[in-house]
Amino acid sequence: MDHQTALASLFLPEGRVDPYPAYDVLRAHSPIFQAPDGRWFVTTHALTNRLLREPTLRIADANDYDGFWPDWRRNRGVASIVLSMLQTNPPDHGRVRRAASATFTARRVAEMRDVIANQAEDLIKSMPASADFMSAFAFPLPIGVICALLGVPEADRSWFRQRAADLTVVLEPISTEEEMRLADVAGRELEAYFVDLIEERRRAPQEDLTSALVAVHDETGGTGLTGEELLANLVLLLVAGFETTTNLLGSGIKLLLERPEQADRLRADPHLAPAFVEEILRYDSPVQLTGRLTTVPLDLGDGLSLPGGADVTMLLGAANRDPARYPDPHRFDPDRPNIQPVSFGGGAHYCLGAPLARLEAQVAFPLLLTMLPRLSLAGPAERRDRLVLRGYATLPVTTG
Repeated sequence: MDHQTALASLFLPEGRVDPYPAYDVLRAHSPIFQAPDGRWFVTTHALTNRLLREPTLRIADANDYDGFWPDWRRNRGVASIVLSMLQTNPPDHGRVRRAASATFTARRVAEMRDVIANQAEDLIKSMPASADFMSAFAFPLPIGVICALLGVPEADRSWFRQRAADLTVVLEPISTEEEMRLADVAGRELEAYFVDLIEERRRAPQEDLTSALVAVHDETGGTGLTGEELLANLVLLLVAGFETTTNLLGSGIKLLLERPEQADRLRADPHLAPAFVEEILRYDSPVQLTGRLTTVPLDLGDGLSLPGGADVTMLLGAANRDPARYPDPHRFDPDRPNIQPVSFGGGAHYCLGAPLARLEAQVAFPLLLTMLPRLSLAGPAERRDRLVLRGYATLPVTTG
């Protein structure tokens, strides 16, 4: 197929099931090209890695949304994402990111290891002989972990699953009117929940992330973190903290169970988990693309350039399987040297939750394989029809 056909296929359900053949065509065509609708697409690892760190690029923010969608704030699902640090530029992005980073620390994440292990063990022990891995493990573990981190009571965690799933459609380039309605409902319900939780923590602080963020807001008089930003970023942490990790766990266990020799290696030596997780992230990235806007013309070398004001989409999934960076890229190989997937982005917008997602996967996969030595796939998996957030809707397994 030609590159225009390949690009169009990514916006069709059948192309999203396996986008990698299309990525190969697009990468062979050019490291960067302009589509008929004016958007630019980046296909290679080297160029994606560079542009993710390019300080003159910016993210589409509230001002941009005001221009092409004046009443976007009425959809509270959209508003919760656009008003969060995910879609904020300097100087506000740095200010909000510093506030979040000061509370979402490496120490706080490291201290979650036992929480992750205990929750994973409980889920494994209660997994039925025939199960949908997504419902039995891949959804509840990340939700349980991020809720524990935020201080959400255990009884409320199941309530979050559908609302978080409904809200993430706003991250997709294509959505139906009904999906956007559900995102609005989810956004309103999540905002109402966190307004109550914020007030609770204000009255009686706990050792959790919500209390820490409320303290930053209150101690700075809202200059470190405004009330609107506090609310939006709590919603973001919940949604982003569970969705991508769920996809990582589902894709990872399927890859391992399809390769028994690799599963046996990890079962025998859990210390291999970090390398396995990096290769899973490279091989089938939970996030497939991200967008930026140029503020000035950019000379990219080799006769390539971008004009100012360009809408640029970086195909992270294509970059992660670039043969110029990873020889034999369509082979799953945890022994690859120097695996550095771009799955969590890069630069100023590098995913704040990346260390937590990695830790959850590094703990979960060895536990699953050792506690359930006969775990196996039990039928065809069903992918979610998503372009940006790639993962499974269902993944049937048997434990015996």
